[in-house]
Amino acid sequence: MVHFGHANALRQARQLGTKLIVGVHSDEEISLHKGPPVFTMEERVKIVKGIKWVDEVVENAPYVTTIETLDKYNCDFCAHGDDITMTADGNDTYQIVKDNNRYREFKRTSGVSTTDLVGRMLLATRSHFRASRDLRSSTSEEDQTQRTRVDSFSRQDNTETSPWTGVNQFLQTNNKIVQFSSPKDPSVGDKIVYVTGAFDLFHTGHLDFLEKVHAMYDSIYIIVGLHTDQEVNRYRGGNFPIMNLHERTLSVLSCKFVSEVVIGAPYTIDMNLMSHFNVDMVVHGSTEVFPNDLGEDPYTVPKDLKKFEIKLSGSEMNTGDIISRIIANRQRFEDRNHAKEIKEKAAYEAEMKRRAEQTETQ
Repeated sequence: MVHFGHANALRQARQLGTKLIVGVHSDEEISLHKGPPVFTMEERVKIVKGIKWVDEVVENAPYVTTIETLDKYNCDFCAHGDDITMTADGNDTYQIVKDNNRYREFKRTSGVSTTDLVGRMLLATRSHFRASRDLRSSTSEEDQTQRTRVDSFSRQDNTETSPWTGVNQFLQTNNKIVQFSSPKDPSVGDKIVYVTGAFDLFHTGHLDFLEKVHAMYDSIYIIVGLHTDQEVNRYRGGNFPIMNLHERTLSVLSCKFVSEVVIGAPYTIDMNLMSHFNVDMVVHGSTEVFPNDLGEDPYTVPKDLKKFEIKLSGSEMNTGDIISRIIANRQRFEDRNHAKEIKEKAAYEAEMKRRAEQTETQ
């Protein structure tokens, strides 16, 4: 699946040159070398095209990058994070371009991985956005069960834990938000459109909706209001949101259709919000609108002002569908995560040994 860690990788890669071409592997290649994909190639291509740092996307890109591939698309070099990606046979997928000095490296985004997100959905627990001290201090049976399950997944003392994709906490910083932001105010003539929601596990349904909103006016400035974790859990219940507010913020900021994000936006859109952002139109998609904590329609004010519109994305994808895919293939994804961690740990130890030997010979 595609998440803000991938978006940050693409942001860093774009800074290394003047044009960024992203290769997306086929479902078959991913299944062979990494395990079952959560999103289809068509879905992954669509999401990658929607990331604001991407200039071009190549479908069915080979899993092992070769000089011929780089030359075919007139690329000077290939870029990847500082974690090692391997084939099913345990070989470095970028060794060829490394040997030919056609490789550049940037820092991997810590605190997030597909393995981690899949694990959250498999656990069906809210502890990914609840403070760990709350679970440890609580005496309720539910919280103690959650703590046990999280500890079991984290396997902090397990020698098979991967240094790259093991569970750890993503720490948001103001610098990271600045890096993802596009600092600009609305231009004269822009229609200011406000949309709000959870935008959990940012997917093609969200992207299709934002693209439809973006096409509403010739000149548009889209503000996305993101609800707090507590608010999302109030109206969605269960284990939602899967991604916490900080993670969802970066996911939405990476979308090329989004101009601004309100972090922890109020659930009810009142006159103060409308006037503060000078909102011309509030748009909602096809998802159910839950009453606020007073039992009222959160869109009453923009409706009364004749500044409310429903815009259907045309997509059937939603966050629940993604979780259903994971649950339906629970054993396959559990096996995938376990095998991937073993392979990555072995590669990491081999790389650390190589670097140590290289240092000794210098």
